[in-house]
This record gives sequence, structure tokens and C-alpha cells, in this order.
Amino acid sequence: MHMLAGPAKHPVTKNKVTVKNVSILLLLVMSCSFLHAQQTPPDQAPYLRFPTVPPFQILKVDSATYYTKEDLKKHHRTLIMYFSPECDHCKHQTQDMLESIDKLKEVEIVMATYQPFLEMKQFYNYYRIADHPNIKMGRDEKYVLQPFYRIRNLPYLALYDSKGNLITTFEGNQKMDKILAAFDIKK
Repeated sequence: MHMLAGPAKHPVTKNKVTVKNVSILLLLVMSCSFLHAQQTPPDQAPYLRFPTVPPFQILKVDSATYYTKEDLKKHHRTLIMYFSPECDHCKHQTQDMLESIDKLKEVEIVMATYQPFLEMKQFYNYYRIADHPNIKMGRDEKYVLQPFYRIRNLPYLALYDSKGNLITTFEGNQKMDKILAAFDIKK
């Protein structure tokens, strides 16, 4: 009956080898996971994953109606500008665009803000936006655009071609030459 002691050593040896093999396998799996994690790019902003005009809805200055993606003129280029009425860079960008409005007449310009409605309306009146039928302004009440573009600096400009595909984006005030060149508009 003591003979069981002899064969019992052999399974113990197999268990040590099995544990060693499992440990090595586990280490390899963890290493591969770590290497894969290092190669995976960080989360892309939604506008990069979905590079078309986003499904926005902004409350227009009349405070009764909304302007949406569906209201954009078909087969026109689009410029979405996220701004703050109190931002000096945004004021300069607006002034620069208005000075070049003749070159932008075939571009639908959507100016959106999350700032208080009264501030937006004062900005709208000061810059006489109503005089420019291709410019629509409104309040991004549902706060859709900022996280879609992951906006960090204002003004933020997103340029789209006539099919609604993203051309490029800009953060901060941009020279009109750069915007016109991105739209392939002659100076």
C-alpha cells in the first residue's frame, strides 16, 4: 500500500510543469495585450470617425425656429464656425469673413454658440448678420457641436465640400487666404 507514494511523485512533477507552462502562457498573453494597447490610437474625435456635416440643430435668432443640417442648401460648401460672442478672436474672424463675403457667397456659413441667447443676438445685430443670406446663426442648445469636434479653442472652423465631406478644421483665428485656399476659392 505504500507503493502509492512512488507514483504520486510523478503527478506532482507534472503539476509543476503545468503551472510553469500556464505561467509562461499567461505572461505571453499579458505582453501581447500590453503591446497591442501601445499600438492602439487614442479615441478619435467623432468628427474624424464621421467626417460629414454633423446632425446639428441650432435655435435661430428669432428664438422660435431651428436651423438644421437638413436646411443647408444642397451642393454648396459649408463652413461651421463655433464661436463665443465675447471672444475677441471670434469677433476678428467674423469681421474678416464679412470683408471677404463676396468670395464666400457660394458657401453656407453656420455660426453656432453655446453662450447666452442675448449675447448671441447682440453679436448678430452688431455684425448685421441678417444682411448676409448665406450666414445662419444660432444657439447650440443641446451642446452637440463642442463634443463632436472636441473644441478647445475658439473660433473653431469646420469646412465641408459640396457633398458634405470634411475638408479640414481650424482652431483659432485664421487668415481668409487659408480658408479660401482650403475651399479652393480664388483670391
